[in-house]
Amino acid sequence: MRRSRCSLAAGLALVFGSPLAAQTTNDVIAAGAAFLLFPVGGRAAALGQTGAASRGSAEAAFWNPAGLATLERNEVALHHASTFVSENTALSGYIASRRLGVVGLAGYLVDYGTQEITRGPGQVTGRISLKNLEMLASSATEITGSLTFGLNYKLIQFRHECSGDCGVFPSVAGTTHGLDVGMQYGFGAKEALRLGAAVQHAGFPLQLENRDQADPLPTRVQFGASYETALPPVEGAEPARVRVLMDVQEPWGRYTNPDLRIGAELSYGETIQLRGGYAWLHSESSGASLGAGLRLGRVLLDFARLFYASGTFDEPVHLSLSVLL
Repeated sequence: MRRSRCSLAAGLALVFGSPLAAQTTNDVIAAGAAFLLFPVGGRAAALGQTGAASRGSAEAAFWNPAGLATLERNEVALHHASTFVSENTALSGYIASRRLGVVGLAGYLVDYGTQEITRGPGQVTGRISLKNLEMLASSATEITGSLTFGLNYKLIQFRHECSGDCGVFPSVAGTTHGLDVGMQYGFGAKEALRLGAAVQHAGFPLQLENRDQADPLPTRVQFGASYETALPPVEGAEPARVRVLMDVQEPWGRYTNPDLRIGAELSYGETIQLRGGYAWLHSESSGASLGAGLRLGRVLLDFARLFYASGTFDEPVHLSLSVLL
């Protein structure tokens, strides 16, 4: 994949928080772990980027690992998002066991593309490429019938690779380790009301090779709730259900002005889901979202489109394909 100079520069300015033209190599890498805040999965993205109290989906690994404990079958999932700055792909697989709970692995790649380095009109001296990689090992279990606990171990890497002469942007890489810890509790016989809490992206700073500086991980504290109920039956129609979700999220150590996310889902039987939501965030990612889900036997398809309130950048599209085994 190759991106134009303007799109890559605009994306870096948003992701790394300052104008690209004024950055040194240190500045560009300083937010190398910001990709951890990108939403993953067509279901959660469509629901206003809510996931702290969500259940029954492999997407939970990227939102609250405690939700993995509610998986009833083994699941393999592929998630992809096309954004204005990157192509994001995640592949995961989880095994549901009565004895061990749920265990599994996931890999997540964020590819920002390549950028030509020029010293004049038509004088290409090198090319740079930026990538983030995250590997997750997850374990989740039921502590009691209604209380679940989940844990992710994460290997996180940032890679800035140069071919040729890249001037002030030489090749560098950084690797670190992190954890996600979460819990969920369901109320009632059918657990219609579910509460969730998680600490995400806790760990060591992202240390670059041969450099003194290190970038702290964007640790977040997240609380959420979901409520599901059946709609009045209609003769001759499949049963319908509605689910509403709400999350609040804050950076670790700051608890005065949280991000707020809400979502709603209408399910028609087990086959079709219509979703929508809104995320009030302290970033350019605030805005509405819409999506849908389709289940065909053991195959699940989820789609989401985000609409940024700022109107500054192209809106991302999320697609997920899951197979129940």
